Amino acid sequence: MRAEFPDFRLGSVLATSFTATLTERRGDAVERIPTPQRLVDWLAVTGLAVDSCTTAQLDLARELRESIHAAATAAALQDPLPAPAVRVINDRSAQGRASAVLTPEGKRRWQLSSASRVEDALGVIAADAISIVSGERDGRLALCASPTCQAAFFDTSQSRTRRWCDMNTCGNRQKKARFNANQRKKTE
Repeated sequence: MRAEFPDFRLGSVLATSFTATLTERRGDAVERIPTPQRLVDWLAVTGLAVDSCTTAQLDLARELRESIHAAATAAALQDPLPAPAVRVINDRSAQGRASAVLTPEGKRRWQLSSASRVEDALGVIAADAISIVSGERDGRLALCASPTCQAAFFDTSQSRTRRWCDMNTCGNRQKKARFNANQRKKTE
């Protein structure tokens, strides 16, 4: 019987969606890619389908995920970027073999090499991370206001004042906690 895995948290930004494969980093952490096959599933959902994944490739993916999170967190706090994280992101970007292609709808889509490898998909994710951490894209890096989450996310709202990585999870959880606290005060 196959174990049930937590749902993926998918956003509109590839690199920060990838960092969301580990959530509740400051609480009871939830690993959303616990197996190589689960990484294959996540990559397929994001349009970066690969044929297979080994445990070593999963380790590379997790190393990249944590490096992106470290660099994005530093950028959000306007701190210096950690050199080891920058090295990993750059290495993964350089090792990937993927091409940007234009779709008939006028959108950019990444096309992996004919022998789709995890390293190629990681190269795309690393390139996306570089574009957001370097400030090339319109938006700002921020950290989730949830004390147990603290996920890095890319805020593209008009005012750039978004507080939660995901309103459906962290935002609603915080609103519910405030509501319940206010209700308790009223009954005291």
